[in-house]
Amino acid sequence: MHTKIFSATTIGVDAHCVEVEVDLSFGMINFFIVGLPDTAIKESRQRILTALKNCGIKVPERRITVNLAPADLKKEGTLFDLPIAIGILQAGKMIHVQKQFLHETLFMGELSLDGTIKPMKGALAIAYDAVKLGKKRIIVPAQNAQEAALIKEVEVIGVESLVELIAYLRNEKPLSPTPHSFQPATKEATSFIDFSQVKGQERAKRALTIAAAGRHNILFIGPPGSGKTMLAKRLATIMPSMNFQEILESSKIYSVSGKLQNKSLITTRPFRSPHHTISQAGLVGGGSFPRPGEISLAHHGILFLDELTEFKRDTLEVLRQPLENKNVCISRAAHAVTYPASFLLIAALNPCPCGFYGDTKKECTCSQNTIERYLNKLSGPLLDRIDIQIHVPAVDYDTVKNKELQGKSSTTMKEEVDAAVALQHRRFNKSQQNSTMNPDEIETHCTVTDAAEQLIKKVFDQMNLSMRGYHKVLKVARTIADLEQQDIIDTMHIKEALMYRSLDKHFEKQG
Repeated sequence: MHTKIFSATTIGVDAHCVEVEVDLSFGMINFFIVGLPDTAIKESRQRILTALKNCGIKVPERRITVNLAPADLKKEGTLFDLPIAIGILQAGKMIHVQKQFLHETLFMGELSLDGTIKPMKGALAIAYDAVKLGKKRIIVPAQNAQEAALIKEVEVIGVESLVELIAYLRNEKPLSPTPHSFQPATKEATSFIDFSQVKGQERAKRALTIAAAGRHNILFIGPPGSGKTMLAKRLATIMPSMNFQEILESSKIYSVSGKLQNKSLITTRPFRSPHHTISQAGLVGGGSFPRPGEISLAHHGILFLDELTEFKRDTLEVLRQPLENKNVCISRAAHAVTYPASFLLIAALNPCPCGFYGDTKKECTCSQNTIERYLNKLSGPLLDRIDIQIHVPAVDYDTVKNKELQGKSSTTMKEEVDAAVALQHRRFNKSQQNSTMNPDEIETHCTVTDAAEQLIKKVFDQMNLSMRGYHKVLKVARTIADLEQQDIIDTMHIKEALMYRSLDKHFEKQG
């Protein structure tokens, strides 16, 4: 007695079909699972048999062999409990499901000992690829049904328990597919923070407006208490709203990470702020079976690295490739996994170990050599990938206590950003912003006046800019011009863009 049930597993954010073959035969009573299963799958024998017993189902006294094909594909997790249980019932002729239905359906879910079906990781990613895998429907735990129902092309059946599913398969109880629905972004905790709460720091606010408008990476340098973290946390309030494709891509990553929890979707741009003690694997992803790191969890959102020089240099250096390619490839002996990592990096650091180099209120106690060693914890190639570097000075008492002083609100700044982003989308005929322009696009869209051309030529030699640094200046200048709705980049745009390269002098001799 043999049957085949279809399930799926995720590698990276992509789903791969797994054929769950179940054979019941005469011989010594035993339960074997083969096909490169991990420990959690091997332990499913006890869960499945106990769940079936507690659901009032007597398992045939047979030799049970389960094969997870393809055998060379690594499988992990507990989502194969449900398809194995259904395979046993179908092979034992305790249910009679048409082969056509089984061929069109993916089964996934972890069984409790009482037969209830627990939520799983990766439901959205599997639903997204289900049609590509040739399936019309997926059967998932009820708690994952809303998440998977984001995909309109596939029928999603949510089930609470094994008993309910068996009744459905026997046509004893109808189960309606979960309605496909998309809930737009709602106001969350970020609504309670606003740039109007920040007194002074108008230059920093201007830099953040440029960063949001063109998705330019930004670095704040300033003494302790100057407001670097306060400014960074408010960047999310002026970022462009996520479109449907961005919501889908971000939600898939959180789905395979098991971080969606009670939320069905990621509808606001992620803001990730890892501690400086984080490991390389925690930052970029990793493990024996690679999982997304912070840079992938920040996909289409913001990655904030506070106290940048406190991070291990080796940990920071692994950011260089993702910052350039917008993805990260994690290779292992058996396989390689690629995760998307298109994030806006915002970092903050003190100008020296004591924190007061260049401060007008408190004298710095660090020697010049100490300051150089401190800043050289950051490599030149890494700094080259940060478009905007700006000093954030301490705010004086009069500014703090001036009740009449009212800076721009997040609403006003977001309107400026949205206008610039709309201009870029029209320019590129797609959802793209200036920071992702390739050299050909820079040549086409970064038209400069003759005076601006002479200025940037002079500065190119004086500041010893790399080609990447040169392109960064042009991209930032393009965004500044977009904020002013100007087609041609003028001298003032180049000057402002060059003003945001404040650390270049420390790295003239580095790669």
